[in-house]
Amino acid sequence: MFELGAGWAAAGLPGLFLACFLAATLLPLSSEFVLALMVQGPWDGGSLLLVATAGNTLGGCANLAAGRWIGAGRAASWLRIDPAKAFRWAGAVERHGAWTALLCWLPVVGDPLALALGLARVPVWPAVALMAVGKAARYAVLIGLLA
Repeated sequence: MFELGAGWAAAGLPGLFLACFLAATLLPLSSEFVLALMVQGPWDGGSLLLVATAGNTLGGCANLAAGRWIGAGRAASWLRIDPAKAFRWAGAVERHGAWTALLCWLPVVGDPLALALGLARVPVWPAVALMAVGKAARYAVLIGLLA
């Protein structure tokens, strides 16, 4: 795992962007490890925060768009989850609306939450803005702890 993370870090800020983007999709990747390696490098914290937040937010937007595009029935089928469970997630997101996007930074459940935001057809721009705030806060804490 160290070699993979080091490879992303060796690619510099574009590597960080791509690692953060892919980590925010339903792929099982972690952007925190790459960021931790890069905090020890020549990059300033502001640049790392901006690039990591942008990449991770856009990855979350891809999940949100996928939810809007494929719908709950197909999402449940493709992800091999119980359709009733998919509808429950969408229902929970509908109750809390775009505010749910603040939690998209969470490990394990954050990426499915972004998908559920799309399934629930929440307003896109408020969801994206709140998603960015949550993800930026997570990265700012991580950079602050490691710097």
